[in-house]
Amino acid sequence: MKTHFKFELSCLAAAVTLLLAPTAMAGQVQGKAALAVTQAQGLIGNHLSALKADGDDNFEARDAIVDADGTEHVRFDRRWRGLRVIGGDVVTRSQRGALRSASLTLRSALRPKGKARLSAQDAAVEAGARFGGRVDKVYSNEQVVYARGTQPVLAHEVILQGAETGRHSGLVKYYVDAASGKVLDVQDLVQTAAAVGTGKSLYYGDLSIATDRKSATKFDLIDTTRGNGAVHDAQDKTVSDLFSILFLNGPVLTDTDNAWGNNSTSDRNTVGVDIHYGVGVTWDYYKNVHGRSGLAGDGKGIKSYAHTTFKTQSGAITGANAAYVALTNTMFYGDGDATRGFKPVVGVDVAGHEMTHGVTAKTAALAYSGDAGGLNESVSDIFGALVEFHANNANDPGDYRIGEMVRTEAGKALRDMYNQAADGKSFNCYPAGGFDPALASGGIHDPHYTSGVGNRAFYLLAEGAAVPAGSGLTQAQLVCNGDTAIAGIGRDKAGKIFYRALTTKFTSNTTYPQARTLTLQAAAELYGAGSAEHAAVARAWSAASVN
Repeated sequence: MKTHFKFELSCLAAAVTLLLAPTAMAGQVQGKAALAVTQAQGLIGNHLSALKADGDDNFEARDAIVDADGTEHVRFDRRWRGLRVIGGDVVTRSQRGALRSASLTLRSALRPKGKARLSAQDAAVEAGARFGGRVDKVYSNEQVVYARGTQPVLAHEVILQGAETGRHSGLVKYYVDAASGKVLDVQDLVQTAAAVGTGKSLYYGDLSIATDRKSATKFDLIDTTRGNGAVHDAQDKTVSDLFSILFLNGPVLTDTDNAWGNNSTSDRNTVGVDIHYGVGVTWDYYKNVHGRSGLAGDGKGIKSYAHTTFKTQSGAITGANAAYVALTNTMFYGDGDATRGFKPVVGVDVAGHEMTHGVTAKTAALAYSGDAGGLNESVSDIFGALVEFHANNANDPGDYRIGEMVRTEAGKALRDMYNQAADGKSFNCYPAGGFDPALASGGIHDPHYTSGVGNRAFYLLAEGAAVPAGSGLTQAQLVCNGDTAIAGIGRDKAGKIFYRALTTKFTSNTTYPQARTLTLQAAAELYGAGSAEHAAVARAWSAASVN
C-alpha cells in the first residue's frame, strides 16, 4: 500500500542537486593532471564501443592521477541526453597518448526507450512508503538513467529527509524505476561507524597538537598545518536534522591558554582533542604513505563536529555514533551512551574510517548499497585500521578491530575484521549471487554487514591465516575455503594495493568479483604479474569466497 503524504519541496532542492551532480573539472585541476584530462577526453571519442557508449553519451572528468612513469588515470562521470547515468562512470588508463585500458561496470550499451511513465511525485510516494517513517522534506527528485543492473533504465533519484527509524539515519537516497515504480536501490547518505545506536585527550594521553592563535588569550582548534581542518561544537544537535547537516555552523572549539581538555569528559574540549588528533593522524597517513594531501587531494582540511547526537528508532537521543556526510564533506562525532555500551566515539580508527569515506567519495564514489556498499564500508575499515597502526600510540595499539576503544565493555568492538560474522548479522564469505542493493540501508545486506567479505580478504592478504591473539579462533575459522596456508604480504603492501585499486580502478558500482580482478591488476602494476604479492591477492579473495 502506498503511503501518501504532503511534499514540501524545499528552496534548498536546487542547491542540493548542485552539490550532488558531477561537475566538469575545467579550472579545478592544474599542470599534469589538467593535461591528462584533455588528452583522455580526446581519446574517448575513438573508443566509444569499448566504453559501452552511444552517440548521446557525454563524459565529464572528475578526477585525474598521473603516475611517476607518466601513466594517466582519469575518472569520468557519464550523462546520456543530459541525464546522469548512475553506474556509468569509467576510469581510463592512458600512456604516451594511447588508451591502454578502461575500468567500468556498465554492462550494456543499450539505452532506455520511451519516456518515464512514473511521475516524479509518484516516485517520491514510492520512496516515502519505503522510508518507513515521518517524511519531512523531499530534497531532491531527479530523473536519471539507473545503470547498476543488467540493463540501463529510466529512474527517479529521490532524496528524503525525516525521522530516523533505526533502519536508516533519516537522510536516504532511493532509485525508483520510472516504468514500474519498483524501488531499485536504497542508500543511506549518513555513513556511520556504528549502527546502534599540549592537549589532554580522553583516550590518547597528553598530546602536542597544532592550533590557531587568534590573540594572546584566544586559540582555535584549527590545524593550520593540515589544510586548516577545524573541530566545531555541534552543541548536542542531531545529525538527522538536515538543516544542521547543511548549515550547522556551530562555533569552533576555543581555549584561552592553548592547554586543551583535562583527560575527562567534564571538559568539553577533551574529546575535541581526540578528534583533532585522529584527523591529524589520518591526514599524515594518507600524506606520508600514499602522497595524498587531504581527502580530495587538494590540500584542504575537513570540518568536524564534536558533541553531536543521533536519534534511535524509538526517537530517543543518543551519542553512540559517528558519521561522515558526503553532501557537505563533514564529520560528526557523538559523546557516547553508557546505556548502549559506548564511550565517546572519537577513537583514531573511527576518524580514519570516517575520513576514508571522504577519500572514497572523491575517487571511486562507491555506491552505498549492493556489493559496492560492502566495499565502501570495507575500504573505510581497512584504512581506519591502517591509520591506527600508523599512529603507533601505546594507549591504543594497532589491530584489526574497529572501535574497541569506544566500547564500555572490555573485549568488545564494533567489528572484528577477520571474523565480522561473529555479530550474527555480517558476512565473512561472499554468497552466491552477491548482495542486493534493494536490501541495503538497515536490511540484511546493509553495508555494515556486507563489508565483512572485504575485511576478511584484506586481513588474510596482510597477515595470512594467522590467528589474532585472544580471538579464540582456529586457522580453519579464518578462511572460507580451507586454505589455511595463506601467507600475508604485510600491511604496507596490502594497503598500497587497495589504495591503488580504489583511486585508479574502482568505479561506483564495482562488485566484489570485480574488486578481485582490479586489486590483482593493482598488484601486478606495483609488484609484477606472477609475483608473490600478486598470487597472495588471488588467494586472499578466494579464502573469502570471492572468485
